[in-house]
Amino acid sequence: MPSPPGPVLDRRAHVPAPRSARQRLVALTRRVGWSVIGLCLATYATSLAVPLWYEVHDQRLLIVASGSMSPYFEAGDAVVMRAITDPSQLRVGQVASFLPPGSQRLVTHRIVELRMLPVLRQNASTGHMVPTIDPATGAPAQRPYILTKGDANRKPDPDATPVSRVRGVVLTVHARWGAVLAWVGSSGGRFVLLTPPLGILAAMEIASMVQARRARAAAPGPDQRRSAVDDFLWS
Repeated sequence: MPSPPGPVLDRRAHVPAPRSARQRLVALTRRVGWSVIGLCLATYATSLAVPLWYEVHDQRLLIVASGSMSPYFEAGDAVVMRAITDPSQLRVGQVASFLPPGSQRLVTHRIVELRMLPVLRQNASTGHMVPTIDPATGAPAQRPYILTKGDANRKPDPDATPVSRVRGVVLTVHARWGAVLAWVGSSGGRFVLLTPPLGILAAMEIASMVQARRARAAAPGPDQRRSAVDDFLWS
């Protein structure tokens, strides 16, 4: 005797129902939110990684604050500086970053002359600057200096700078990098880049909590489930 046919599988029951307009809007909002989060965090991470990359390669990224070297580079550009280890690495025509005598503010100007000059000291009795005598030779001690000038300046810098105060020479110029890095590193830039991701994540978390609460409220309670089972057994 043939066995009775098994249950027929209704494949239509497994076809997902089309999403409503509200569900599509929620999905689009989440995609836009994650895109904004990714863009803001990637921009901020890049601003930290780029200077670090140069540091790892024994270089330094400097932000240009004035137009004294225009048109070679402008205010808002960034220059890549490589440190020097010996005065012989300096040449006339190079652009060097240095600390002028009596200043701790880094200046980046072009070298127009290399010169050996006497080492001066202040005479205690007269107050005048006098050459320092080398005790080994009895002659005035000398050391290397650089004379510099900004390309956009009409006159050279007033003071010669000891080579010992030269921090490095410029290798490359990146237009407008300095303005971007300065903005990202400012309090306003950090606020613009970090506040939206935090706000979007908080909004997503609150929306998920509200949705879960609504789902629990819409779910049938124990009495409703028991009634459904009774109806099935007695039907």
